[in-house]
Amino acid sequence: MLLAQGLLRSDAGTDVPYTDRMLAENFLRIALFDEYRRSSGGFVRQETSSILRRWEVPIRISVRFGASVPPARQATDRARIASFVNRLAGITGHPMALNDANPNFFIYIVSEDEREALGPTVRSVLPNLTPGDVAGITNMPRSTYCLVYALSEGNSGSYSRAFAVIRAEHPDLLRLSCVHEELTQGLGLPNDSPRARPSIFNDDEEFALLTDHDELLLKMLYSRELRPGMTPAEARPIVFDLARRLMGGES
Repeated sequence: MLLAQGLLRSDAGTDVPYTDRMLAENFLRIALFDEYRRSSGGFVRQETSSILRRWEVPIRISVRFGASVPPARQATDRARIASFVNRLAGITGHPMALNDANPNFFIYIVSEDEREALGPTVRSVLPNLTPGDVAGITNMPRSTYCLVYALSEGNSGSYSRAFAVIRAEHPDLLRLSCVHEELTQGLGLPNDSPRARPSIFNDDEEFALLTDHDELLLKMLYSRELRPGMTPAEARPIVFDLARRLMGGES
């Protein structure tokens, strides 16, 4: 259905122009606002101002599959995830790799039934989640293709653990789209914006895979000129300067 509507584009979006000002505004909206707020019953969809968050420690990613996923499909998924992780490490300059020995970023690719039984696993990985938070995964609505929870220590803004879930039932392109979106969001770009184009950080599903625009967002996020815990007001002038330089000057 999405493909029939011309959505889930897999190109870089070079036909969609944007300026350094647009890039900066998109960064502020996507990196410094949350798509959801936490409540006693779990996460509720409501955009709220936040602080800049990213990883300061190396990211060790473990990919885990439900028994419903055939071995050949597991091998394909793992290879694609490893390739994308290498790409993200190159863009951000931040150390990250697949590592099952001592992971701090978990990706679960599971069927509907397997996801509904993930409660104990989620609680063991992210013990600070409330029952409502856990239910956000085990009772994930059908309209949600995939999700990621990334958590920081206190108000530091420095991520220490992340947990992503991708539906095993997805066809190939939608599955890969989830890999791109959840891994990238889990690095510190938690929000979406209807103004962001060309971008995967837009709920219209126009683009399935990380675009050139999104690569610039990641470069800004992991710039040493920004730091975890910054408010939108503190980050704003730095973000606009970074955007100008990344885009090659004034616009």
